[in-house]
Amino acid sequence: MNDRLTRRALLGRTGLGLGSLALASLVQPRLWSGEPAVEGRWRGIVDPLHLKPRAKRVIVLGMAGGPSHLETFDHKPKLAELDGKPMPDSYTKGQPIAQLQGQELKILGPQHAFAKVGASGQEISVILPHHAAIADDICIVRSMVTEAINHDPAQTFMNTGSTISGRPAMGSWLDYGLGSECADLPGFVVLTSVGGGQGQPIAARQWHSGFLPSRFQGVPFHGKGDPVLYVGNPDGVDRARQGEVVDAIGALDRANHALVDDPEIQTRISQYEMAYRMQASVPGLMDLADESEETFALYGTRGGDGSFAANCLLARRLAERGVRFIQLYHRGWDHHGGVKAGTAGTAGLTDRACMALITDLKRRGLLEDTLVLWWGEFGRTPMAQGDGRDHHIKGFSMWLAGGGVKPGMTYGATDELGYHAVDDVVHVHDIHATMLHLLGIDHRRLTMKFQGRDFRLTDVHGKVLEKILV
Repeated sequence: MNDRLTRRALLGRTGLGLGSLALASLVQPRLWSGEPAVEGRWRGIVDPLHLKPRAKRVIVLGMAGGPSHLETFDHKPKLAELDGKPMPDSYTKGQPIAQLQGQELKILGPQHAFAKVGASGQEISVILPHHAAIADDICIVRSMVTEAINHDPAQTFMNTGSTISGRPAMGSWLDYGLGSECADLPGFVVLTSVGGGQGQPIAARQWHSGFLPSRFQGVPFHGKGDPVLYVGNPDGVDRARQGEVVDAIGALDRANHALVDDPEIQTRISQYEMAYRMQASVPGLMDLADESEETFALYGTRGGDGSFAANCLLARRLAERGVRFIQLYHRGWDHHGGVKAGTAGTAGLTDRACMALITDLKRRGLLEDTLVLWWGEFGRTPMAQGDGRDHHIKGFSMWLAGGGVKPGMTYGATDELGYHAVDDVVHVHDIHATMLHLLGIDHRRLTMKFQGRDFRLTDVHGKVLEKILV
């Protein structure tokens, strides 16, 4: 037998082989990602961790709609002095403006007073009186900037690091990278509430897994009624019978997977099994009989009413059970008009619960390894939109607590009118990089190859905010 190959045959055969590999990597990008087997509880792709972790989990308190920094965490006396006067062109010329284009721009002074609170003396608006109790536990960042000036792309940017829909949410990245500490609840849970202002819609793509396996997408829980749709068995089906059904479907899926080698089949298997385990775990999660009257009084709710406070209580219970990423949205911070009454009303629905969550986590020893983030998708303009404020991306505020963050400090600043972030400017990518850092991940090394390039949560940007870390 002649086993020699001509030069032309060698190039042809190897070319076809490499082409097949390239095609396979495009059709199934996870084929060469080095993922561990998707059987049983997912333990994460980052093993060992890149860094020593200071946090184990994340709770995001999303103030959807864009809370005004000028009525919450950024005191601007100069703005009060210039109330009603024209906004200087030097601030706004050439700058992106959402709904005030071509209009006469007049300054709107702060609509609420500020007070120095806590031993740290942080300046916080009087519409957030309960925040005074946690002023020494939080780090307020007053120099945030972002890139999208309208709600949906701005939410997408906060959640995925891109304004382009279809990228993985940060909770999906964390679940993929670290796995979950809980075998019978999802690693990424989403809770929503509404009230106090215009409730901007939140699309399910905000917690989608994008090009990561779909098992890592967020699972919405409901704060009222059944927390998860169809979590109960239908009449006439007991747990043993349901288990038989899950096992039978799993066997069929495994047989199919052996033939077609589709990672989404593994996802389907794991999610059927997770749903079966959740039928046992979710009732216990939602049974608040073990909570004390003191705890109910702290949050101002007995739970199960769909409020932001009830969701904060549920977030603490999820954190205790090892859920990696818990994201809350309160839809009510969009105040194009009536910003004075609107911010006070929405703050009244969220202020106490934020304090209760931090206090509760702290007294249970959970705050030290739980990173809590409070943010909106952007801030609001110093210029008036009637008696409200327009969208603003050049300077706004957020806060962080726990999980290795320095407590009782203010970081960064905007100019005297609250328009531009000027000191220690913090980009959304920097917050993502810092979050991953605190969880033991180098943000430059948590990647997924997709469509020929390595993607990451921070894209090609992001720096760790070392100055705010313990």
